[in-house]
Amino acid sequence: MRRFLKNCLPVIIWLGVIFFGSTDVMSVEHTSRFIVPFLRWLKPDMSLETLASMHFIFRKFAHMGEYAILALLLLRAATVTTNLKRSVPILYVGVLAICLFVAATDEFHQMFVASRGALATDVLIDSIGTIFGLLIGAIFGVTSSVRIETAHAVDP
Repeated sequence: MRRFLKNCLPVIIWLGVIFFGSTDVMSVEHTSRFIVPFLRWLKPDMSLETLASMHFIFRKFAHMGEYAILALLLLRAATVTTNLKRSVPILYVGVLAICLFVAATDEFHQMFVASRGALATDVLIDSIGTIFGLLIGAIFGVTSSVRIETAHAVDP
């Protein structure tokens, strides 16, 4: 149970964060209440068009970031809790597939929120974030402990 709480609970909590983010609370109207004043504080003479563009870009980077984090959390949980010790590529493809499924269901959920809308481009942006998270995991060796354990298991 301790192993589950340490490795899988962060994934479940982060899925809750993603679900919360797709509600009305994080709609364009609500996020503009704190993003736009911050942007105005940074550059008071910013035009309305630039503000709208920066707000849009900020929101899309938030999509990428939340799915990069999801990919890293899933990668960590799967590395520690499964027996995919010899097939790291399958592990990465599995994490990518799960993240794409979550992204698609998240956009489906947004179809039923009045202030939100479902966009296929958001699923693409989420998948780019997922790939970015997997690259970070590969660079920082999230699965290297799996390779080390496999090497010790094979060597007499």
